[in-house]
Formats: sequence, structure tokens, C-alpha cells
Amino acid sequence: MAGVNPTAGGSLILSNALPIKQAAAGNYLDFTSAGVAGWAQQFLPELYEAEVERYGDRTLSGFLQMVGAEMPMTSDQVIWSEQGRLHIHYSSVAITDASENKITFPAGHAIKVGQTLVIKGKESGRTGITKGYVSAVSTNTVTVLPYNAIDLDTAYNDSDTADVFVFGSEFKKGSSAVEVAAQPQFVSLTNKPIILRDYYEINGSDAAQIGWVEVTGESGQSGYLWYVKAEGDTRSRFEDYMEMALVEAEKAVSTDLDGGTAGTQTSAAYAADIHGSEGLFAAITSRGHVTAGIAGSSAADDLESFDYILKKLDKEGAIEENMLFNNREVSLAIDDMLAAQNSYGSGGTSFGVFNNSADMALNLGFSGFRRGSYDFYKTDWKYLNDATTRGLVGGVRGVLVPAGTSTVYDKVLGKNIKRPFLHVRYRASEADNRRMKTWVTGSVGGAATSGDDMMQVHYLSERCLVVQGANNFMLLN
Repeated sequence: MAGVNPTAGGSLILSNALPIKQAAAGNYLDFTSAGVAGWAQQFLPELYEAEVERYGDRTLSGFLQMVGAEMPMTSDQVIWSEQGRLHIHYSSVAITDASENKITFPAGHAIKVGQTLVIKGKESGRTGITKGYVSAVSTNTVTVLPYNAIDLDTAYNDSDTADVFVFGSEFKKGSSAVEVAAQPQFVSLTNKPIILRDYYEINGSDAAQIGWVEVTGESGQSGYLWYVKAEGDTRSRFEDYMEMALVEAEKAVSTDLDGGTAGTQTSAAYAADIHGSEGLFAAITSRGHVTAGIAGSSAADDLESFDYILKKLDKEGAIEENMLFNNREVSLAIDDMLAAQNSYGSGGTSFGVFNNSADMALNLGFSGFRRGSYDFYKTDWKYLNDATTRGLVGGVRGVLVPAGTSTVYDKVLGKNIKRPFLHVRYRASEADNRRMKTWVTGSVGGAATSGDDMMQVHYLSERCLVVQGANNFMLLN
């Protein structure tokens, strides 16, 4: 084959080409020789033009849109109140003097003379139930006269602890009015929005560069301009961050973040009022329930774990319909648990509420089931499986979210309102909507805001998550 000698001008010359039109070896370029390998690989490859989507749909957002709603807000924080328990009860109160029937309640208790109590001891061997009458109240010390014994020391010892609740009252004829009114208890909660920002930049020359790879993306971008792909990926990543931040957010307790004393921190971050926010996982951990159940060890153990969940739900709001967002491990464990139950026709698995049929008996990918008086609908949560997010670090295997709405008192509106248990609040007014802002600066891509030969795309959102009635949520860790 002929050799190839590139000239200073960049052209290619056949050093021994024949001066006639003939299919001779000297009239062809040898693209396999070392002298032209770089040139041939750059300009004449066998191209697969389309970019391979080896990770499928890479976006993770959609969870909050599925289970909640988004609403505007105009303040730096959102405040709401949640009802306390209706019935008066106390856990782990101290029986300070059993022989004198004295029980010490916490400060500000609502126990009054004339009420009747159920008392259950918590010490080993002394867990019996006693019913008593409140004969005297002196600050935090309450005298309770048992109905079925002379003194409390018949069932308990001094310094024992007990759980107590009021089940009624009893007064003699001609008695005077009740001494003290019981005030309703409520919990006032608050959360603050956080500001998320991102940025993409490309110079004018690269924006005009046509590549040989046809790019596509989750935001619908396509073509041979690489910057379109890069900007679309930045946007998709930011949209995921808008959801991931509300799932993972934590309130700042470090003074290096919230503007307190700098200590050994030398950067300016501590003075920037970085206050954080209460995300989904943090809200459930502090105000909801956490369980390590549904471990997939056996179908019987997993069914027992669900029975534990049912008992917890009974003690809380008893929301009938609940959604389970799981990782792959928990989802398969639930499928195996349900498949292990008796087959259709043998008094086992029900096919009614979820509109199943006997023809679907071999479909072991269950989407829901009913246990006791509760319906559970399950789905895989990609965020918990993805190798670049929670699938990388673990720690959370699933979330139980109640369906429906809750009634709360809105201090801004001054009235009770119904809201989804889980919803997003974003800053917005007539002047500015900060749900998802995007703007372009520079002199490329249609923008003419500066003399810089570049296109700068800015992204911003200001939002927080409101988790109402977190006592109805459960985290699988």
C-alpha cells in the first residue's frame, strides 16, 4: 500500500500514486497504517450515531407528585397546628407511695378530683390492672383510691411506674362543680423553605460546534449539539434535587451553619444563615414510627411484621388506605409473603378488593393486599434502588404513607383546612414565582444581557415539605 505524507498545510499526499486512473495499490490510502490511523479514526469511523441509554430513564423525581400536592406560600416559614389526643392519658408515671395511694404526675397534668382511672403497672411481675378513684390532687401528687383493693401496695411497690388513663368520673349526690377545666392540647409545628440553585455555562464557539453523536435526554432534548444534551441533563438533575432535598433535608443544629459562633470554622458558611429544613425522613424519625420489619427472613415473620404495623396504625389515626414505597428487597419480601398464603379456593388469599381473578394466580408481582381492616398498595421507589442515591448508601428500605387528607388549623388563614398528609410549599407571589425558575444570561442562545461570549443558564427553587400527621407514617430502616 502507498505511504501517506501529511504536508504542513494539513493535506494528504500519496507518495507513490500512479499518473493514470487505475485500480492500483499506489492509488489508495492505507487507513490501517500508523501514519494515517489518527486521521482515519477521527473523520471516517463506522459510527453508531445514537447515544446508548444504558441506564434507562435516569430521573428519580415523581414521588412527591404521586403522594401529595404543591401549594404556594408567601412567608419565610409555614406554621400549622395538629390536634392532641382527645382522651387524658399518661405513660410511665411514678407510684411514689403505694401504701398511701400516691401517684406523681408530670407538671401541668389534667387529673382532677372525681375522675376514675385505669392503672397498669410496668414492672416485671407487677403488670396487673387496677381501677381507682381520684380523691385528692395536690399539685403533681394525686391520691387514687382503688376500687378493688384497700391500697395500691396490694398490686404495686414504691417507685414502680405505670401507664394511666381516665375512663370517666363519679360524684356523690349534691356535689359541687368540677374544680378545673381540662384544656385541649395541640402541637404547633413549623418548617422553613430552602433555596436550591444550579448553573450551566457554555461558550459561544462550543454552542456552535456540531458533534457526530446524536444525543437524547430525559427532558426531550435531541440532536447533534452537545450543549443541548448538557443543559438538559443539568435541568433534569436539578428537578431531581428539588424532590431529593425535601426527602433528605435536616434542620441545622450546628452553630457553624445557623449563624452562631464560628468556633474553629474559618469559612463564611457559618454566617450565611443556613438553617436547613425538615425533610420526609427526618419528620418520620422524630414524629412518626420506625421499624426494621419486613426483613424477608420468612413469610411468617414478615406477616407478623405487618401485624405489628397494624397495631401501630390502630393506636394512631387508623387511616384505612396506605401506600408503601419500597426498595427491591422489601418489595420481593412482600410478594413472597403473599404468595406463601393459601391459594385461591382454600380459604386464603382474597381476590375481591383488588379485582384479581384465579387466572392471575401465577402473577406474583402483587400491587396491593388487605390485612385486617387496612388496605396496602405497594410500589417500587426508584430513589431507594438507584446506585447513585439511596441504593448506594442504604439506611432506608421503604416508607409507609397514609392516603387521603388531614384537617389542621392554619394560623395564617385563621381556620381549619384540609390538606394532603404530605405536600410541598413553594415561595410565590404576584411579583415572583419561585417554584422552578430558569433564566439565561450572556450573549449566546438568544440572550443579550452582557458582552460575555457565553450562555449561562440559571436554575432556582425555594421550597419546603410539610408532613402533617407524621404519627401515621412509618419508616422501614
